[in-house]
Amino acid sequence: MGILKRVYVAEDTLEGIFSAIYDAWKTKRDADGAGIALKGQMERELFCEYTQTEPDRKKAAAVERMIKKHLGMETYKDICYALLSEDEKKADAVLGTMQAARKILNSTKIMEHLACPAVQKVFALSRKVSNEAHCFIEFVRFKEITNGILAARITPKNRILTCIAGHFADRFPNEDFLIYDETHRIFLVHRKGRPWFLLESEETDFEMLKDELETEEKFANLWKIFHTSISIKERENPKLQMSHFPLRYRANVLEFDEK
Repeated sequence: MGILKRVYVAEDTLEGIFSAIYDAWKTKRDADGAGIALKGQMERELFCEYTQTEPDRKKAAAVERMIKKHLGMETYKDICYALLSEDEKKADAVLGTMQAARKILNSTKIMEHLACPAVQKVFALSRKVSNEAHCFIEFVRFKEITNGILAARITPKNRILTCIAGHFADRFPNEDFLIYDETHRIFLVHRKGRPWFLLESEETDFEMLKDELETEEKFANLWKIFHTSISIKERENPKLQMSHFPLRYRANVLEFDEK
């Protein structure tokens, strides 16, 4: 029995996944019978041939141009947001969406074809990442550390730092600040008057900043006292509060810190 499906194994990065899409797209035969799996997140299936794909900047740039040209900027945004999710099938869904777009008259309308499972998944993942980013834009709390640097810690499910970076860079253009994604161990770093960038290190931990945050403890306590004093016990509505402020967002919000 011949090979039924060729699976390209990619790194879980935008460049890595786009490089795999490029390799799968080299011929129509490959693209139609291809899939993409993520390193460390796949279960091998029968009748599949697995090919390792290395990240390649030129390949990734070519796929980016193709998506923007033939599928449009809005679809490109949906794809990028979907690839920031932690779903192990996200890359395969993006490839499937691009395959489906090739078969319709107006490929820029592909995200309207929700009857296609791949398109439906990309749409759902994009919306999930976008919603989480929107919540963290509202719920991020900064504390001032050494030399006036603003620091915050978040624990998102998805890799949303690139989604919220522009908001905080526009809001604090003349401030030095950093946001630490504790889930994925990545820092968003912004220097005043300069572009933001991401810093990733397995050895870097937000715990190293705790000593510097001690100087802000008295101000934190004052804020918590204020937050408690303005609360009207008779008007407390835990269910309504839960719907507007889910529990998983409260871990890094000062008002709900009981220490």
